[in-house]
Amino acid sequence: MVWILDTQDGLISSIVFAKALGYGADVAIAVPPSPPATSPGRSRNMAAIRRRDTVPEKCIRSLLHAQGLRFRVDFPIRIGGARPIRPDVVFTRRQLAVFVDGCYFHGCPEHGRRDGGANAAYWGPKIARNRERDAEQTMLLQSGGWMVMRFWEHEPAAAVAAAVSAGLAAAA
Repeated sequence: MVWILDTQDGLISSIVFAKALGYGADVAIAVPPSPPATSPGRSRNMAAIRRRDTVPEKCIRSLLHAQGLRFRVDFPIRIGGARPIRPDVVFTRRQLAVFVDGCYFHGCPEHGRRDGGANAAYWGPKIARNRERDAEQTMLLQSGGWMVMRFWEHEPAAAVAAAVSAGLAAAA
């Protein structure tokens, strides 16, 4: 096992695992503590980012609801002793979990964060950990008998709603 620790300023950061990133089965990456905001405007912007009810999620939910489909929003799913997993849209009876991942925070290959920029030492490991957690949650849900569908926020809402409808038909 290899440990990569960030000891900048004498602080040892929390350690996370990054096997989903191709670092190997048990390599750890340190995610440094959150840096201070680069400006008051940036601080307001980051504070305004929502965990749920984003515009892409609401558009997709509206289309699904218009099709007569009923679902739970941000519903906690508990599998084993792990922390609850909260998909964006959950069809409990058919055990279908839908995630609408934001391009920036989940590392979209088309629109996600690029190397460099402000606070790159923080955002690189942070987004890597988000991607790893996405993979872990998908595996946990699938091992619990759930079908998992993941979409990027930039995908057309109509196409996502059609794919979810097809997924529900397959799960029936």
